[in-house]
Amino acid sequence: MKKVIGLLVLSVMVINCAKKGNVLHFYTWADYVDPAMIDRFEEENNCRVIEDTFDSNEAMYAKLKAGAAGYDVIVPSSYMVDIMKEQNMLSPLDPNKLPNLGNIDPAFARIVSDPQMKYSVPWAVTVTGIAYLANQIEKVEPTCSVFEREDLRGRMTLLNDMRETVGAALKYLGYSINSTDEQELQQARDVVIKWKQNIAKFENEQYKIGLASEEFYLVHGYSGDILQVMSENEHITFFMPKEGGSVAMDELVIPANAPHPELAHAFINFMLQADVAAKNTEFTSYLFPNIASYKLLPPELLSSPVLFPPEEAKTHLEVIQDLGEDNQKYTRIWDQIKAAE
Repeated sequence: MKKVIGLLVLSVMVINCAKKGNVLHFYTWADYVDPAMIDRFEEENNCRVIEDTFDSNEAMYAKLKAGAAGYDVIVPSSYMVDIMKEQNMLSPLDPNKLPNLGNIDPAFARIVSDPQMKYSVPWAVTVTGIAYLANQIEKVEPTCSVFEREDLRGRMTLLNDMRETVGAALKYLGYSINSTDEQELQQARDVVIKWKQNIAKFENEQYKIGLASEEFYLVHGYSGDILQVMSENEHITFFMPKEGGSVAMDELVIPANAPHPELAHAFINFMLQADVAAKNTEFTSYLFPNIASYKLLPPELLSSPVLFPPEEAKTHLEVIQDLGEDNQKYTRIWDQIKAAE
């Protein structure tokens, strides 16, 4: 009888929660928030958070353009924020509902799409580089030419992301990661096709697990992903190619058709709390650029050159930008890369 009463009470609670509209739909990258912080937000706001994930900005954008709706908060990268804003896909933010905006580290203003935070709020910083197993590979030069090594054929992966991977080839050739020059892009295409002969696959999510398990010996990947699995395998080493790479900011936005904008603002403001940002940095191994949170981080993270790159390394990093109509050039050569044998 007690079980029946308990189930009835739970049913009433769920129904009441649905009536109040206290369900927030969060669309983000995988493993990009501490589950304990989600639990805490749910408890403090008497709501539920339903989390869906995507593995690339383009996949997320395509899903939304195909008609997917109902999301309250999304986490696109800065260049995709520009695209979504241009196409009226985003709702302006109400700063009066976001008192914790002052915690954002101003040092990262140059890599965000919206420094005034009218439509987006910085979430986490990503540096793209290369990780490898020091116990499996000798004499690794800190350069993307490592993908030309035939002795590692079938043991390497490249990101399944056209801007990141084509961008890596552009930087390798000495060009800008945002080049729109047709000849430079064709050269980059040919470089990636050459690399493709030696990799196991293009991969965005499982590469870090494959590296930790030693299925893969060397991977092109995101700094946070690599830091997450370094604790699982002591032989993992991470470097930024000497030619340079990309640094990106993923940002919190509220879609124009968000069903629960009030709850969405509450969620963003909660994530901007110093203690919450510190917990998310510890859990994800990505830097949440919340200056008030730094003093709460453990010493090993504060001293990490991956989370806080030295100034010299920063000079070789570029921000991927929205290229407007020229984005089609990348789509075209990416299709050619995927089709190549």
